[in-house]
Amino acid sequence: MAMADDILENTLITGAGGALAGYADFGIKKDHHSLDITDLAAVRKVFKEVQPRAILHLAAATDMGKCEADPAYAYMANAVGTYNLALAAREGGARFIYVSTAGVFDGEKKGAYTESDIPNPPNIYGHSKYLGEFAVSGLLENYVIVRTCWVFGGGAENDKKFVGKIVGKLRDPQTKVLKGTSDEIGMPTYGKDIMASLKKLLLGDEKGIVHIANEGVASRYEVAKYIAETLASTIPVESAMSSSFDLSMEITKNQSLSSRIGLMRPWQRALKEYLTKEW
Repeated sequence: MAMADDILENTLITGAGGALAGYADFGIKKDHHSLDITDLAAVRKVFKEVQPRAILHLAAATDMGKCEADPAYAYMANAVGTYNLALAAREGGARFIYVSTAGVFDGEKKGAYTESDIPNPPNIYGHSKYLGEFAVSGLLENYVIVRTCWVFGGGAENDKKFVGKIVGKLRDPQTKVLKGTSDEIGMPTYGKDIMASLKKLLLGDEKGIVHIANEGVASRYEVAKYIAETLASTIPVESAMSSSFDLSMEITKNQSLSSRIGLMRPWQRALKEYLTKEW
């Protein structure tokens, strides 16, 4: 237990301002103000000061629209930043956990993606995260690349993604009807559950690529409907095709994952807990 405590205490966590990092009750947290991961000299300076035994790399450019509009922003944060951290981890002999995305796949597969399926990102965001994966696997041996899907978490203050947006619309008196796409499927995954799994990975000896997600596949429409029902909203939720939305990029329409280490609890249970306890 003492060794486990020592590893967790000496884990450097990037992306401290994000929703996922909020569930970490351990480690040395750094946000973009206290650590610019795109600056190798700054990264090496922090590593020299902290001398971490492990890195939990959560920092990422996740706004897909912004990534598409400004590719340099996406590649600097998701590829160059990850490379800098992985290089410093190699120099310092630290274990490395990198959180990636099901968005590295093109979504054309019938059925769930396995860890051994070959990525083919359809957009800048997916490309930049996939380059981050190459940096990690190319520089390190003691690493885990964790792909996850449709992450929710952070509550009213930090949830800027799908679930947070849906809750916001359901609570907006101006909203008369809500639409969700029925041709995009994935696995809604609770940040709190992801963090519990990341903690185990930090302390274990698992290596390579691992998929982590809550169990069960749903469309965006089904998730929106479930949120409305859970919050007892009277606003009608309608099914729509993604082509009816003004999207600036290609999206991965199938983000379902299978996992060689096993999936977590069903997404409905996780989402219900999140909505009732954090909203």
